[in-house]
Amino acid sequence: MIAHVAIPVSNYSKSKEFYNTTLKPLGYKNNMEYGEAAGFNDGKNTDFWISKSDTVTKTHLAFEAKSQKEVEAFYSAALKAGGKDNGGPGYRPEYWPGYYAAFVYDPDGHNIEAVWYDYSADK
Repeated sequence: MIAHVAIPVSNYSKSKEFYNTTLKPLGYKNNMEYGEAAGFNDGKNTDFWISKSDTVTKTHLAFEAKSQKEVEAFYSAALKAGGKDNGGPGYRPEYWPGYYAAFVYDPDGHNIEAVWYDYSADK
């Protein structure tokens, strides 16, 4: 089990604003800050962090949603916050039949995903 993860960002203020908006539909709130590092809590744990860095290596990160509507709200919020489309909400049967996800690029080009596991589609 992963307790928390951090990704580097080049523009701390811009990224903090992006993630505040983008993760809100998934229940996340920015609850901790140390200098130019911000932690986001999903109601259980502060498990996602961003931190200012002079070097940013792009990565992929997926957040688990509780419903199809949460995935769609995440995608909409991310685009409104300045994210770039990398795959709109929909089923990804090439992953498995119940994999419903949306993908966006954050301001640094990190591939950020929200995924909901629709176990009823696997029957």
